[in-house]
Amino acid sequence: MTPRKTLVLTNSEIAPLLNLDECIAAVEQAFKSYGEGKAIPPGILGMHARDGGFHIKAGFLEHEKSYFAAKMNANFPHNKKRFGLPTIQGVIILCDGENGYPLAVMDSIEITIQRTGAATALAAKYLARTDSTIITICGCGNQGRIQLRSLLRVRPLKHAFVYDIDARQAQLLADEFSNELVVERIIGENLPESVRKSDICVTCTPSREYFLNRHDVAPGTFIAAVGADSEEKQELDPTLFISNKIVVDVLEQCAAIGDLHHAIKKGLVKKSNVYAELGEVVAGMKPGRISNDEIVIFDSTGMALQDGAAAVLVYEKALDTGVGRWVNMN
Repeated sequence: MTPRKTLVLTNSEIAPLLNLDECIAAVEQAFKSYGEGKAIPPGILGMHARDGGFHIKAGFLEHEKSYFAAKMNANFPHNKKRFGLPTIQGVIILCDGENGYPLAVMDSIEITIQRTGAATALAAKYLARTDSTIITICGCGNQGRIQLRSLLRVRPLKHAFVYDIDARQAQLLADEFSNELVVERIIGENLPESVRKSDICVTCTPSREYFLNRHDVAPGTFIAAVGADSEEKQELDPTLFISNKIVVDVLEQCAAIGDLHHAIKKGLVKKSNVYAELGEVVAGMKPGRISNDEIVIFDSTGMALQDGAAAVLVYEKALDTGVGRWVNMN
């Protein structure tokens, strides 16, 4: 029988329900289904606002039942200093895919954080060298933390260089992981040298000008470009996309708002130069890394199916545990 009430879940209720390993597994299944053509291509809508912006990402997921998930996130980089609010905040609406009933409304912060880290871990599983031990993290906020935490799940990392324009954030990240690997906080002038020493480099900043240069990336490096989720944001030198393997989460999305967008706009590459969507690699339709020397770029703009997979995981756990509050939406 279709429920007549909608479950409301806060961020503090969601966090204990969302296990990173389970999130990685759920996101992997979502990418696999998409790569196999079993999932409808997800949709996205973006709108600019003064000093920030909004985006809506939506998609269908087929589990034992059909779900539709839509996430509305706001992104205002100056929120912390101006209002004491998170940079990214929003809600996810999970609906019954067969009749449209709103099953749940939930805070999006924890889901967005974890599903983004999960996608990078998944990409690294297929695209980073198996012997990767050194990593550079650019951007040491919540996303930098989950990126490092997620990558520790899939690669034997031993040394991390961490960089942020806010030295305090970099130090906090270094302190948090100091018992798990060697963590070295670096300043901007040392970033090129650190990247050249690294097997993996993750960029997860709100930068609007690229700072990772082509000549600073050594052969064999896996790059996860996570920060660019609107056409104004940019972290990678556009020439990095020339002659290197490009893997994207969603091709049309990355061509419109990812770091790939800037390389296309400059005429350096075309969409046809993209090697694969990650789902194709996960589904085994295309091989991932094929040599230890190739530089592989994963352009990660965030796919709605990631949000949906994590939201379904949270919703089904909440039903089992009795977490949340029921409200009548009619």
